[in-house]
Amino acid sequence: MRRLFIILLTLVGISASAQVGEYRTDFAIGVNGGYVLSNVGFVPKVPQAMLGGVTGGLTTRYTCEKYFNSICAVVAEVNYAQVGWKEDILTMEDQPVPLHTDPSQSLAYSRQMTYVQVPVFARLGWGRERSGFQFFFQIGPQFGTFLNEKTESNFDIRNPEFNPYSDEYQYYGKRASHVVAQDTMAVENKFDYGIAGGLGIEFSNRHLGHFLLEGRYYYGLGDIYGNTKRDYFGRSNHTNIVVKLTYLFDIIRTKNPKIK
Repeated sequence: MRRLFIILLTLVGISASAQVGEYRTDFAIGVNGGYVLSNVGFVPKVPQAMLGGVTGGLTTRYTCEKYFNSICAVVAEVNYAQVGWKEDILTMEDQPVPLHTDPSQSLAYSRQMTYVQVPVFARLGWGRERSGFQFFFQIGPQFGTFLNEKTESNFDIRNPEFNPYSDEYQYYGKRASHVVAQDTMAVENKFDYGIAGGLGIEFSNRHLGHFLLEGRYYYGLGDIYGNTKRDYFGRSNHTNIVVKLTYLFDIIRTKNPKIK
């Protein structure tokens, strides 16, 4: 996966400089916003549900050529994103009730982490460039910088009675997993990187600009915790599913009346 990451980074650079088809110098800028479903790939495994969050930021796009029917471009974004994980603590069969806790409440734990994310994509589109619809696919590396984190739970995560390995562990049932170290561990690695790719549709109007709807998937190659033999987790990478709307307007447009 790391080799693929390097290859994608190289392809983005090549697509930005190569010119073998119909010449283009279109440059557009705009804003994006969307919804993120995320979790963390822990090893050993932590049972999870997807955590919801928001994302939004700035988008730039440079269209460099049209090769046969493929419209080639490079896209870069700078985004604010809320990601993390939500634990599936209880099994469906058991309804544990910890002591000193409201019996009607199931245990709940989630960790939301805020990042600045910078994806850089090589993009291929098919369809209309100036007026009409276009289908597109884009893929490339993504980099992220950790800003802060917030934990939400309805129990004291540092209380021994909630730790399955403690002599004071007191349940009338059991947790779905005995892996609980992540509940009290702060993020160790502030830099994140991985591979992102998406499919979408774009509607363009010569006067109004470009409106895009995209579905995107991100697979992190970095870990939020240490992964050496001395560390608890061997893997702790981000995975995100994103649904995003983007609006772009042209700053520079190729002067060619044949472009539709």
